[in-house]
Amino acid sequence: MRPQQLSVASNVFIQRDYSSGTKCQFQTKFPPELENQIDRQQFEETVRTLNNLYAEAEKLGSQSYLKGCLDCLTAYTIFLCMETHYEKVLKKIAKYIQEQNKKIYAPQGLLLTDPIEQGLRVVKITIYEDRGVSSGR
Repeated sequence: MRPQQLSVASNVFIQRDYSSGTKCQFQTKFPPELENQIDRQQFEETVRTLNNLYAEAEKLGSQSYLKGCLDCLTAYTIFLCMETHYEKVLKKIAKYIQEQNKKIYAPQGLLLTDPIEQGLRVVKITIYEDRGVSSGR
């Protein structure tokens, strides 16, 4: 039996920011629902870092073009033994979110969900309501 049970109080959704086109980036505006839940600067830093990581994933350079040529030459069978740059960055994002949850969000009763699970449409933050043994001695 777990010493503490958590139930979902509400969800907060951070929407995509299309002000700079269709590149994957999220709004850094602090949602009022998170007031007294998490530090405003910490929230903004998390979203900025996510935005920077998604920009890195979508960045094209000479290496991308070279890899594209290699993909065509191997009839795309190269994907069976190699990850794409985008996949590598998505793994980096998943690791970052996991670390943020462990260090910052979970201790505050929050859970940051990887945007890939929401189709890259929103960043979902779940607010949990503590229904455990916090008052029991």
